[in-house]
Amino acid sequence: MSVLQVRGLHVKRGAKAVVHGVDLDVGAGEIVALLGPNGAGKSSTVLALAGAIPRAQGSVKLDGVALQGLSADAVRRAGLAIVPEGHQLLGALSVRDNLRAAALALPRRDADAAIARVLGILPELAERLDQPGRSLSGGQKQMVCIAQALVVAPKVLVIDELSLGLAPLVVRRLADVVKASAAQGVGVLLIEQFTTLALGIAARACVLQRGRMAWSGDAGALRERPEILHDSYLG
Repeated sequence: MSVLQVRGLHVKRGAKAVVHGVDLDVGAGEIVALLGPNGAGKSSTVLALAGAIPRAQGSVKLDGVALQGLSADAVRRAGLAIVPEGHQLLGALSVRDNLRAAALALPRRDADAAIARVLGILPELAERLDQPGRSLSGGQKQMVCIAQALVVAPKVLVIDELSLGLAPLVVRRLADVVKASAAQGVGVLLIEQFTTLALGIAARACVLQRGRMAWSGDAGALRERPEILHDSYLG
C-alpha cells in the first residue's frame, strides 16, 4: 500500500518542461532510490512534491489525501518532509533553535518531546545544541537537516543528495539513520548520486533520464544490471 503516490507528474521551470509524466510510489517503511544523472529532473521532482514549485500536471497524494494547491508548509504538516540538497539550515541560529524552528509546525506542548526524540536518533547533536549552525561541519549540518525533517514525525521523508560532499564515515552513519527511520515505518524517497549507497539500502529504485522514468523495479535487480544506469548516465 503506497503512502506517497505520484501519478503523471509534469513540471516546468520557467517555460521549459523538465519532468514529463512521472509515476512514483513509496510505501510505509520502504526506502525507494530515485537515481539519474545531473539534469535528469530529480531535484525538480522533489521541489514539486514539496509544493515549493508548481506542478504543471499530475497528482500527488499522501495517505490518499491530495496535496495539490498546498503550500510547502502545509505539505510538511500533512506528513511529507523534505531534506533539500545543500545542507540548508539557519546558520546564525544554534542547533537547538534550528530544531525549535522545525518544531513550530507542532503544538507547543509536543515540541520538546519531539526534539528529545530526534536527539535520541541523532545523539551526536545533543552536545552541539548551543553551537551556531554556520560553525558545523558538512556532516553535522546534514544531521541537523535530517533532524529538522524528522522532528515532525513525517509519514514520508524525501532526502535530496544524502551523501553530497561528505566523508564516507559520515555517509555510513546517515545511511544508518535512514534505515532506522524506515524501520519505524517512515517511507523514504532517497535521491542520490552515489548509486552504490542508494542501491545498498533501498528496496526499490527508479531511474530518471531527461525528465522521464527510464526504469523502475527492485533495487537488487538494478544492482545486477549496471548497464541500465550506465546507459542512463551517459544519455
